[in-house]
Amino acid sequence: MRIRKARYASAFLALGALTLSAACSSGGGGGTGTGGGEGKKATVQNFGIGTAADSKGPAPEVPGAKKGGTAYDLSQAGFDYLDPGQQYVSDQLSVQLLYNRSLTGYKIDAKTGKTILVGDLATDTGKSSDGAKTWTYTLKDGLKFEDGTPVTSKDVKYGIERLFADYQTQGPQYIQKWLFGPDYRKAYAGPYEGKEIPSDKIDTPDDKTIVFHFMEAHADAPYAAAMPNISPVPKAKDDKQKYNNHPVATGPYKIASYKPGKELVFERNPNWDPKSDPIRNAYPDTWNFQLGIAEPGLTNRLAAENGNDKYAVNLWGSSDPSKMQTLTTDAQYKSRTVNEYQPYVEVMNINTKRITDPKIRQAIMYAFPMTQVQQAFGGGAQGELGTTLLSPTVAGWKKYDPFGKLDKPAGDIEKAKQLLKEAGVTGKVKLSFAYANTPRWQNVSLTLEKALEKAGFDVQRKAIDQTSYYTVVGKLDTPYDLYRTGWGADWPSASTVVPPTMDGRNLADGTNNYSFLNDEHVNSEIDRILAITDITKQNDEWRTLSEYVLKNDTSQIPFIFDKFFNIYGSGLGGVSYNQVYGAINPSTIYVKQ
Repeated sequence: MRIRKARYASAFLALGALTLSAACSSGGGGGTGTGGGEGKKATVQNFGIGTAADSKGPAPEVPGAKKGGTAYDLSQAGFDYLDPGQQYVSDQLSVQLLYNRSLTGYKIDAKTGKTILVGDLATDTGKSSDGAKTWTYTLKDGLKFEDGTPVTSKDVKYGIERLFADYQTQGPQYIQKWLFGPDYRKAYAGPYEGKEIPSDKIDTPDDKTIVFHFMEAHADAPYAAAMPNISPVPKAKDDKQKYNNHPVATGPYKIASYKPGKELVFERNPNWDPKSDPIRNAYPDTWNFQLGIAEPGLTNRLAAENGNDKYAVNLWGSSDPSKMQTLTTDAQYKSRTVNEYQPYVEVMNINTKRITDPKIRQAIMYAFPMTQVQQAFGGGAQGELGTTLLSPTVAGWKKYDPFGKLDKPAGDIEKAKQLLKEAGVTGKVKLSFAYANTPRWQNVSLTLEKALEKAGFDVQRKAIDQTSYYTVVGKLDTPYDLYRTGWGADWPSASTVVPPTMDGRNLADGTNNYSFLNDEHVNSEIDRILAITDITKQNDEWRTLSEYVLKNDTSQIPFIFDKFFNIYGSGLGGVSYNQVYGAINPSTIYVKQ
């Protein structure tokens, strides 16, 4: 996920605020992330596409839940965007579930965690035709905005049209590009001059039907329809940038008051019909988001749960690193801990334009000290050893470890030396390693230098200012051989991982293909797989291609599957987790009476 990745990485590099913020923690074990003192074992969910029956409301009842009370959220920061058109990071994705509904969405079993895609506003996940180029959605009966006006297909179309406006820069761009191509704003500038998207692109033959006509086949269109920006906006209430402060609700709650950076309060939306909603239970009467709470005070409040903090949660942020040992070892926190996979994979990129011999790249892979780096990332509770380029949160994921990294997670120095010998190397191989100039990465860089030096490399460390890190390593002429990045799928399909990070035709300054891989076989396979209309088969093919890249190109070294870890107040029940968003799911939470 490009925008979410950038925000996530920026917070990690600059502030240490999110999941990877555990470098100074003395808690958490090494190994594979399954040992003691690491919190609950993260689990891999089952993903799939639901039926029309699955798309019917109301949402399944959570055992023991009752309506009433106020649920609280404690957050370090405020919200950049409440406008669903601009939302693309975990905090925004979580909060919008309370007030915003998209064409499709994720139905999560609060007990098992099983996650399926279902129709949200739509009666199902869409019907395809024309080789998956055309997708038709029918809206459910009785849908209304918070003021009681009916939601129509034209409102959904208008919500999409406004995404083409020049100020809409932060949200997903899948639908826009699928309709008009990469330069979509040149084809259509938005609705504010009175023009609509033509019906041969988006058609609304009646108030209940919306039809998308894409330029190419897109088997994963139902997933794209679940992004928050594929949602209705009433034209009469759209005041452009100002809409960000008062988006009109279609979900179970509406904004009661908002003080940016300080407090956001939701109250019930009387025009939300639970019979139309298979996703949201909406048990609390109100939600109160308290913003701008610094760490470690935030984690301390959740741990102490004094007063209203007994009914509090942090939907998207992981616990403060300085508290990890206590939180993972003290039994009193076990019953109110969430420890699950996030959609991100941490990788060490090898610049294939500079390190052209795959044997040398594989030598780096074998020598890479996963266990030591995991410790710097906070141990198993906040990062499990990862050996695939796809996260366990992606549909079709399977275990794959072609280099035996889990057998020798501290590194196989002798195997690395052997590969360098086979490559005809004489003397030490120079490697320029770029890293963010933070205390954590200073430590990691020394760990890597020590391991790689033993294998026969001459590591030249280079600290880069954290604010320009991704800009520097994303340039085609970057002078560095080795550098870390992270990536996560926008939905449980590797179609949002493999093409952006492995397609050799994506090479330009600012590319997401940070290893600059340009393998003709990979490029042609991407085109072939994109044309597959069976989403299950497509997911299997993406996994197979990612395994080929890992084993044969070895352009990236996966080393950590990021994990969410936090605790919540004992006054809350029904706390479940959304692995697609990498955050706690507010839809099933209730206040214990």
